[in-house]
Amino acid sequence: MIGRKKWLGRTSWQCASVALVASLALSGGVTGQDHHPDNISTPVPHLSTALGVQLKAQPFPTYHSDPDNPPGTSASSNAPYSEAAVTPEGARLITLQEAQQKAAHADNNPLVRLGQLQVEVAKQARLSTKSSFFPEVGASFENFHFNKFMGQLLQINRPILGTTTTAGLPLLGKNQTLLAVTATEPITPLFQIRQLYKIGLADERIARAKAGMPVSETANKVEKNYYELLVAKRQLAFVKAKAAETENKWLLASSSAMPLASATHDEELMETSNALAIATTKVKELTASLNDMLGWPSDSELELVPPDPGFEEISLKEATDKALAANPEVVEAEQNLVKARAASTIQKLTYVPTVAATGGYAYNNNAIPLLPRDFSFIGMVATYNLFDFGKREHTIKGAKAQAEMAELAVQLTKAKVAASVKNSHLELERLRQLSELTRRLASAIQVQKASYEENSAVNSAAKKAKVEAEMFQADLDYRQALARLKTLMGEL
Repeated sequence: MIGRKKWLGRTSWQCASVALVASLALSGGVTGQDHHPDNISTPVPHLSTALGVQLKAQPFPTYHSDPDNPPGTSASSNAPYSEAAVTPEGARLITLQEAQQKAAHADNNPLVRLGQLQVEVAKQARLSTKSSFFPEVGASFENFHFNKFMGQLLQINRPILGTTTTAGLPLLGKNQTLLAVTATEPITPLFQIRQLYKIGLADERIARAKAGMPVSETANKVEKNYYELLVAKRQLAFVKAKAAETENKWLLASSSAMPLASATHDEELMETSNALAIATTKVKELTASLNDMLGWPSDSELELVPPDPGFEEISLKEATDKALAANPEVVEAEQNLVKARAASTIQKLTYVPTVAATGGYAYNNNAIPLLPRDFSFIGMVATYNLFDFGKREHTIKGAKAQAEMAELAVQLTKAKVAASVKNSHLELERLRQLSELTRRLASAIQVQKASYEENSAVNSAAKKAKVEAEMFQADLDYRQALARLKTLMGEL
């Protein structure tokens, strides 16, 4: 080998080899091999250190089921999260569940907080309507001082005494204080308030059905980026293995009696360097994107733990039943029907007189001198609009038409969701079979015996990285399809 290197240094291919080795060495720190601490396999034999390249074997991940965290479920924003461990190399070791928990936290995701606030607004509006069932109690206090006598002065003749006297008839006291406390309880408006409460409750249910959507969307984005980064790292490892294989071929060709054409070598070198640069850039971009979702610096190195494949058994009937009961679109359509019917009932109640019971207590400190010092009262107040020239009738007809539209919307929404569930379920089954197929292929390669060829280690590493990339891509497709089905089922 030493003699071969010396001979190669005197050939015209020396520059090309040095350039390829340099590009491989610079990209070695970006590979980010994903090793699970519990999964260790026999390393692939190293190439000659004279080449300046060492390929580490990437073990196929073994998966462990977690009974407390069923596979395929999204991380909850309320789940506790602890900071990711740091490997001796300085990379952050993180699992998919930990990444989803951190990204879905309200401090990191304003959309989650926005959904919570929308629920709170709807809840407070409902409670505000509920308070209208109880009497309204009010109080007023008045204290006035007038600069003139607030009344009428009367001249009275006194014929017996032969004099005239002046008597005052006060209407209001010159110095007066009045304290009044009143309470009013609606009677017939309670029927309208009850319908308004139904509308508020429907709005709150719609807000709660939609509140989990930002959490689910965030978890899906993190999952997609996580798997894409796993795939990109395997693709980078594949490109590096192919580059090492190409370099070994050059070394063998340089020692043969038939030298290869320079143009062929240059073209192959350019293709390898270009593929290596593209794969390295993609790994950097996906790493920065995932770090941004997690709130970490963009240049943080990540060591990803391959997740469990998470195959789930969901029948079409089960998925359809859950979707028709808990799908956010179905919930919204059903609650809109409730609101439309309540609005129609409110319009019909305009034909009922508005009746309220009222009572109160007043303390009269010379405010009205002719009235007692203090007194209380109780009574009934009723109002009714006798003529409105058909306004109530037309309003009722319009509300009735809106209620019928809401009924049709519920039927159409359920039919649409049922069709979507069927298509999503078929797609899920197809992707599950594909994922299982790639996983069996990966297992077959894992147990395959190495050949005795000189470059068998490089070929094995390249094949393994390529199959792992396809396996993780199939897992990603399956998980994305599962997430879409669960979103339709209302399991956010």
